[in-house]
Amino acid sequence: MGRAGLNRKTALATATLTLAAEAPDLDVLGRFGGPAFGFAHHRGFTHSFLGVPLDAALVVGFVYLIWRLRGRKLKDPNLPPRWGLLFLYACLAGLTHILLDFTNNYGVRPFWPFSEKWYSWDIVFIFEPVLFGFLLLGLIVPSFFSLIDKEVGVRHRGPRGRVAATLALIGVVVLWGLRDFEHRRAVSALAARTYQGADPLRVSAYPTLVDPFHWYGVVETPAFFALAPVDSLGPEVDPEDHLEIRYKPEETPVTLAAKKSYLGRVYLDWAQYPITETEVLDPPEGGYMVDFQDLRFVQLPSLLSRQGGPRRPLGAGVQLDRNLHVVGDVYGSGRKKIVAPEPGQGRN
Repeated sequence: MGRAGLNRKTALATATLTLAAEAPDLDVLGRFGGPAFGFAHHRGFTHSFLGVPLDAALVVGFVYLIWRLRGRKLKDPNLPPRWGLLFLYACLAGLTHILLDFTNNYGVRPFWPFSEKWYSWDIVFIFEPVLFGFLLLGLIVPSFFSLIDKEVGVRHRGPRGRVAATLALIGVVVLWGLRDFEHRRAVSALAARTYQGADPLRVSAYPTLVDPFHWYGVVETPAFFALAPVDSLGPEVDPEDHLEIRYKPEETPVTLAAKKSYLGRVYLDWAQYPITETEVLDPPEGGYMVDFQDLRFVQLPSLLSRQGGPRRPLGAGVQLDRNLHVVGDVYGSGRKKIVAPEPGQGRN
């Protein structure tokens, strides 16, 4: 955005925009409070409309401090910093961060703390290589032309890279349009059929890595969930023999206790298609382990934990003793790593 033209209005625009675009991810500091606490506050206040002006004020204050410490040095003395405009730029950059997070299938809570509801567009992967490629090319291509100009002795006034940056931003918008169109086709295909004779209650389609025409479909029926790969070029859902059926587990005192735990409440608030699995633990531990999984991510390839076993992406687990008291929990770190609950969260 800076190279597309905003850096021509005020000094320090690019630095301010860059820092403000990353500022919402300061919520990563919540991980120091433990995995569950960090998960609960991820994409929370700093990713909200109310938090954007505060993020912006923090960034502009930091840039002002560095500018003063460096003796108010500027590349172009004829272009002084306009602090009010820089604050607006920082707010704009913060909003683009929320927009980018909204486009993927993890989601954001833009109205926090007034509403805890999650919103997601579900049109691109959490890390979208094509989008990243557009932005990367928009930054590095002008550098090649700059080297050529130096070789031939050509000089340019003002910042370089405006055309490349503008084209990169246009490419991002075009990509979103393509993804949205294909996403709608995939959702329509999932909703247009029955699953083992049952009509769907709701359907969703989630992006795969790179390929804009293949989606992970999740369908909810009264008795089960169906995981259905879908090709939006058709559009068509894979035949019955390619469906994976996950029957809804029976609610028990064990699962209810796990869902009432701190991590259980946070996970269910975030998950769109939550499902649980209960394991009875052998002595000497005893008790139970209740695994939480959001089916919108279950079709992603399993990773390996540090202990060597499979790790489900974005899963969680709550360990209970024989009396259904919470003795530990884990989020996204492998089944064997159990973290003791925070004070006040160990009993239900």
